[in-house]
Amino acid sequence: MKIGFIGLGVMGAPMAANLGKAGFEVRGYDLRPGGRTVASVAEAVTGADVVITMLPDSPQVEEVLPEIVEYGGDNLLYIDMSTINPETSLGIARRLPHALDAPVSGGERGAIEGSLSIMVGGKEEDFQRALPVLQAVGRTIVHVGPSGAGQTVKAANQLVVGGTYGLVAEAILLMEVSGVDPAKGLDVLAGGLAGSRVLELKRHSMVARDFAPGFRIDLHHKDMGIATAAARQAGLALPLTALVTQLIAAARAQGHGSLDHSALLKVIERINAA
Repeated sequence: MKIGFIGLGVMGAPMAANLGKAGFEVRGYDLRPGGRTVASVAEAVTGADVVITMLPDSPQVEEVLPEIVEYGGDNLLYIDMSTINPETSLGIARRLPHALDAPVSGGERGAIEGSLSIMVGGKEEDFQRALPVLQAVGRTIVHVGPSGAGQTVKAANQLVVGGTYGLVAEAILLMEVSGVDPAKGLDVLAGGLAGSRVLELKRHSMVARDFAPGFRIDLHHKDMGIATAAARQAGLALPLTALVTQLIAAARAQGHGSLDHSALLKVIERINAA
């Protein structure tokens, strides 16, 4: 099976590498100079059985879509693994008969390990056809509904992750100011009902104030915009989501956009002049 992979960034590059290790023939292309293995989108798409995009936002996906439509074959399976607006995914599905929206969760580590969670929207028959490809990059793979559903579930994922980071940040500060060792405290929390993947992977780096990006504040800011827009479209009031959205916006406004989203701790510190 030949795969064209567009978007060789922090997430896309290791995902493409894992597809190659699984035996697929992968032709990669990146919109940024220096990140390409073929010279153009057209070259990545021509002759491919599957095309995957892993791009920052809706505008980048929409930028490459005309060439995917033009150079892809009639039976091309298109899997967009970017995190974008559900409405954009619905528009893609109207233009390509075999399109899936399949955003991921798990960050850079999950991309490297091939252990991503993948939430897939689209037709059941296209999902089944895509499954061998998705199994090369992910561990938890669920068909969650029709086109756009994958992006809606990803929005829900991002609001939970953002809220968890905010609460872990507050817990760290509370323990520190109270004279408690936060590293030991978080070890206890991680083993109880408060345990989470965020605590498992990030508690030590957060206590150490190591905010090297696995998933940048800038991207989480974009994702929270998708979540709040989806809530508005559904006619829902999500007050905690709105608060988390503002905290992430504050992190970006304070110049932390290039840091990991665990840098919400810096915002909580600044609020408390800590």
